Amino acid sequence: MAIKLTESPKFVDTTVRPAGQKIVLICDWLPPDFGAVGQYTLQRGEQLAREGHEVTVVGFSSQTATLESLEQPLGLPKVLRVRCGTYDKNSLIKRAFWTLNANIKLLRVARAAIKGADEVIFTGSPPYFLHFIVPANLLFWRKTLVYRITDFHPECLMAEFSRVPIWLKALYQLTLFWRRRVAVFEAIGEDQKARLQAINIPLTQIRVVRDPAPVAFAANLIPKAKPDTFGHARAVLYSGNFGVAHDDKTFLDGYAEFNARYPGRAKLWLNAVGKKADLIENACNVANLPILRSQPVPLHQLPALLISADLHLITLRDAFVGFVLPSKVYACIASGRPILFVGSADSDVHLLCSTRVPAEQYRRVDVGDTQGVASALDALLPE
Repeated sequence: MAIKLTESPKFVDTTVRPAGQKIVLICDWLPPDFGAVGQYTLQRGEQLAREGHEVTVVGFSSQTATLESLEQPLGLPKVLRVRCGTYDKNSLIKRAFWTLNANIKLLRVARAAIKGADEVIFTGSPPYFLHFIVPANLLFWRKTLVYRITDFHPECLMAEFSRVPIWLKALYQLTLFWRRRVAVFEAIGEDQKARLQAINIPLTQIRVVRDPAPVAFAANLIPKAKPDTFGHARAVLYSGNFGVAHDDKTFLDGYAEFNARYPGRAKLWLNAVGKKADLIENACNVANLPILRSQPVPLHQLPALLISADLHLITLRDAFVGFVLPSKVYACIASGRPILFVGSADSDVHLLCSTRVPAEQYRRVDVGDTQGVASALDALLPE
């Protein structure tokens, strides 16, 4: 399929704003740190600034805390980077203390910009920032808060438990209390919109503003060269975060069956970080399944990487439908390469792929359908 996308992707936001608004966008990790939410937030800030608004973007940096410019030229956002360390994702206590400290630091840096803002758009990342900005806004600023729910918290944490503990149920009820005090919700998909309706958020307070692809694909773009170890094998690329929300077992079992039938035809390229990335790499090595592990590339190198794939893999556990939308789907679609989605038909991943990808280049397989994965790989990677 030929690559058609050559211009910078844009957010389709139909919100009518007066000219020259002061807008603050708050998120977690800003580029060059890895994180889709920060990439999209900075991209949106640049778009709003080009539209003539005075924009401030506030987010984390693992390297340094800087003001890129106190006096930004017209058409560029001011960017405030908050120095913040990472945390041990395997320790719930350490995650909790990190979240507390990180959210306090983020709010402290953002407060001056919020004070003079007409509109404040904050994301679901970092987790639980809602619990800090909403009460502070009620006490001090009374600004229009727009909650762009990228990931639902604590619902994502609740989905990890077979039996939700009492303390987490209490946190959930407190979260609902603060959500009811937000003026506007931005869902990034129809499945998220349905989740918001399910907790009694009025439709009049919900608008769907999708993320665009984070990068553009030029017509003359040269694919990133595959490592020599691929030989003639086709590259099944998973690029990005592979965390608890993503299904791994269905693909691994189906991949093993496919390789037993068609040895040497395909190789998994795991260009990923996240809780499950190491587990998948180890499982493939133990089972002697072909795999190449690499780390996510800088954003400017992403287009060349994505078009080097023969097939993109996207997965999502059923419990996370509507709570998480794998943002990689937009770039995968824009790359023009075939896509295999292991997940529910209720997810917006399926909605997007089934409407934007040619039928012969897309397959969806239910979680648990090992045979379906093997058959989809055979159909999407013919000899």
